[in-house]
Amino acid sequence: MLDFFAIFSKGGIVLWCFQGAGVSESFAGPVNALIRSVILQERTGNSSFTHNALSLKYKLDNEFELVFVVGFQKILTLTYVDKFIDDVQLHFRDRYKNELGQKGALKFLINRFEFEDDFSRLLREAEGGSIARPQKPMRTYNESQKSQKTVKSMIETKGGDKGKEQTGKKNKQAKKAEAGGGEQAKSSSQSISKKAVENGNQSLSQEEIIQRREVFIRRQTTGRAEKTNKSPKPQKPKKKEKRVWEMGGTSSKDLDYSEANSNGSHSSQGLDNEAPAEPQIQVDSMKGDLRDVDYDSSEEVDEEEEEEVEERVVAANISRKGGRKGFGGMFGMLKGLVGSKTLTQQDMEPILEKMKDHLIAKNVAADIASQLCDSVAKKLEGKVMGTFTTVASTVKQALQESLVQILQPKRRVDILRDVIEARAQRKPFVITFCGVNGVGKSTNLAKISYWLIENGFTVLIAACDTFRAGAVEQLRTHQRRLNSLHPPEQHGGRPVVQLFEKGYGKDAAGIAMEAIAYARNQCFDVVLVDTAGRMQDNAPLMTALAKLIAVNTPDLVLFVGEALVGNEAVDQLVKFNQALADHSMSDHPRLIDGIVLTKFDTIDDKVGAAISMTYITGQPIVFVGTGQTYSDLRSLNARAVVNALMKA
Repeated sequence: MLDFFAIFSKGGIVLWCFQGAGVSESFAGPVNALIRSVILQERTGNSSFTHNALSLKYKLDNEFELVFVVGFQKILTLTYVDKFIDDVQLHFRDRYKNELGQKGALKFLINRFEFEDDFSRLLREAEGGSIARPQKPMRTYNESQKSQKTVKSMIETKGGDKGKEQTGKKNKQAKKAEAGGGEQAKSSSQSISKKAVENGNQSLSQEEIIQRREVFIRRQTTGRAEKTNKSPKPQKPKKKEKRVWEMGGTSSKDLDYSEANSNGSHSSQGLDNEAPAEPQIQVDSMKGDLRDVDYDSSEEVDEEEEEEVEERVVAANISRKGGRKGFGGMFGMLKGLVGSKTLTQQDMEPILEKMKDHLIAKNVAADIASQLCDSVAKKLEGKVMGTFTTVASTVKQALQESLVQILQPKRRVDILRDVIEARAQRKPFVITFCGVNGVGKSTNLAKISYWLIENGFTVLIAACDTFRAGAVEQLRTHQRRLNSLHPPEQHGGRPVVQLFEKGYGKDAAGIAMEAIAYARNQCFDVVLVDTAGRMQDNAPLMTALAKLIAVNTPDLVLFVGEALVGNEAVDQLVKFNQALADHSMSDHPRLIDGIVLTKFDTIDDKVGAAISMTYITGQPIVFVGTGQTYSDLRSLNARAVVNALMKA
């Protein structure tokens, strides 16, 4: 029932393999797909993987750097596979422990691993244990306990009821007697106190009693007179207090500009002082590749060095003092765990829980944060830590490596080279922008146009947003400003940017097709297709977007998303990809090729949306918008983003 089972090292050397009877296809294709899509991309949180008609289960052995993979048909439901792969791992480790413990990669080539007999025995045991056992036959009535009862045992006798009633009456009488005894005790105590008072009065003489009565009467009369003379003062209603603002000034005259000077110098000076001039855009400042997004990481490096020093001090002093408390940062509570041991799930669980909360606080989607922590746990479980290394530092380093691996592109993304190749073939390079409403598609399209113009290419903007009022006018304004920065006189009298528009209410796919044909005839280098913003659950608009992409087959489909979103990024990207796949007429539908991350300058160090978007699609972040001018366009720097994400 199994198609194959393979045991190989993380370096790619196959130690032992099994192929099922009647299986002619090699297992190299599914295993290579597993390595490329899961292991290399740090997506090992889920232990299953699907490739075409096969379902693959895998397990990592981090101590000996091994991978165990089993493959079977996707339509089969094999409940014993998880236990079976665990048993195979344990037996293989126990049998070849000495060979696997040797140092160097040559140990996998020198030693011979014969595992056929043990594998066949484990497979028979697993398949035998999974066979459904026959159900026990139902017992007859004579075999049941109810048949052993007699009619007399099921009848309730009156004597038993009377006995219960009599016992109940006795209990009630006993409670009443206890209550009566308590009341008698209370009455006796009260009579004793009264007698004590009377005896106290008898000990005084008649004159002393009269004097005490007069003093008592005098006190009562004076107290009443004082109360009657004093009249309650009427309370004044509480007035509303005037709020004093911190930056509001002391007098309202400072804010009165109605009596301006005759020459108007006062108002003009105030406006000039408070409103700074817009920074001028430097032409020819964006030639070549885009600059990376930068963070001031000098302080972060110093903090990391201080943390490492503190961790070493803890590791050196823990045997004498039993640990310390009070370290700052994300892993401050957990630095007392010293290294030089094999990592287990129990050791990493508190650190991973704290790490998960930290990622969610940095705007990473909750599901993605859980999967990342699970992937790190599987990557480190069973691994032997170095001397004087804490669990916290090991887990943090593994997470940083995983995040950098996720953010780095899995394929070559070089738009300038692709445009040059398309121009050599005398056809335009077509880029389509899509996304939800209000994320900045038109603005970032203009930024990318400016970058392409700076590198010597001509651009045609296709106004395919025929739904939103003002969309065409917005693109026309961008076209006029871009042409003013690069006048046609400097480019042989030809405008470097042109707008192709057909107004509102037309078919977007038809406008894009006409724009591409016009660009081919007029020898434009790049066509940028602007589409209408749409929510991911709007079925008619998603169908129209899928039609536009399927009909025109652009070279690059970019999803424009905000850096402000958290869990919503996952929903947007999943549903956009699903809609493009569902409404496509091809067997291999065209999905999102890259991401444009906008409003990156508004989030400080909460850069988790970049992780969420890249993890969901597996596609790179091609552009990053960092401001409001044409030159505020950057490329993603994975190391800088990870440093900002891990910053406590």
